[in-house]
Amino acid sequence: MTSAAHESIYRAAESDGDGDVVRVLGPDGSLDAENDPRLSAEEVVHLYRHMLLTRLIDERLVMLQRQGRIGFHIGSLGEEASIIGSAYAVRTQDWLFPCYREFGAALLRGMPLQGYFDNMFGNANDPAKGRQMPDHYTCRAAQFGSVSSPIGTQITQAVGFAWAAKIQKKDLVALTYFGEGATSSNEFHNGLNFAGVFKTPTVFLCRNNGWAISVPAERQTASRTFAEKGVAYGVPAVRVDGNDIFAMIAVTRDAVRRAAAGEGPTLIEAITYRMGGHSTSDDPTRYRDQSVLSPWTSRDPLARLRGYLDKQGWFSDEEEQKAKVEIDARLKQAVETAESTPPPTLESMFDDVFEELPWHLREQREELLQGPRAPAAHH
Repeated sequence: MTSAAHESIYRAAESDGDGDVVRVLGPDGSLDAENDPRLSAEEVVHLYRHMLLTRLIDERLVMLQRQGRIGFHIGSLGEEASIIGSAYAVRTQDWLFPCYREFGAALLRGMPLQGYFDNMFGNANDPAKGRQMPDHYTCRAAQFGSVSSPIGTQITQAVGFAWAAKIQKKDLVALTYFGEGATSSNEFHNGLNFAGVFKTPTVFLCRNNGWAISVPAERQTASRTFAEKGVAYGVPAVRVDGNDIFAMIAVTRDAVRRAAAGEGPTLIEAITYRMGGHSTSDDPTRYRDQSVLSPWTSRDPLARLRGYLDKQGWFSDEEEQKAKVEIDARLKQAVETAESTPPPTLESMFDDVFEELPWHLREQREELLQGPRAPAAHH
């Protein structure tokens, strides 16, 4: 795809005639007063540090995969603001139902860094006990659902959770992440249709990053935008600059407020860009002209937020360098611990399925613990 083609998509996404894209952080570093989420200096620095952590984790895990020390990683390069901003905007009791790029959201919500790296290595301390591929984790303590690879399954899971919360009159909202490619799935239709009819407290966050693996956004739909798909389901929708963390917080907060007040679901289209490959298994140079990355470099969410911090005088170059050194030490320790931890025991495969093992599995477990049988004698 040519750079001009992708530029035209971005311009269409931003044009006033498309119903406006919510943007708070201007090119000059000023904030739009109408939509400003009014964060303190401490909050903005905290968010920047977490986005920096997410970016450096991405870099470290790609390196580890290339060295053959982990098997797989799916990153969020260029999409950090859409993920961190939305996760910061939900309330403590609310639940997130992830796609597979949201490790930054899980960490922000309280998933231990060591637990995440244990999952990447599939060791005995892996929350998934080595039964999932890397980057497929869950964290109940962080109100963070399980990552699963099938496209769109988290959408209907989130709606079901929200519907149950509504029936039980619990003050809970479910936010689910998905890419624009998932809007072509049955789960997207089922989820939005059900949520629209029953007004479930659900926030649908579509990260329109331009690509569904190798399929460009304009081959995904004939709709002018992805947000307008909400119209058919009676679901209010909004489009937002996904690389503007202030805008992401403002829009998500409003959607959570609506859901918690009983006003029903919201569809958010966050316009961002996937700067890297789909995953470490992907080579984007085979289907994407690398020149398309150039205009997005200036829209890098970290660079934009750092520019704002510079303007405010809230975060110096020395503080950034210190933060990078601290993060590097944390990542080195997490990798060292995860890599030196043995794999799960074979007998652990029988855990966590039945409250009480049925007889045939107890027999199999005992046979496993007794070790291999001696070969039968041949006469």
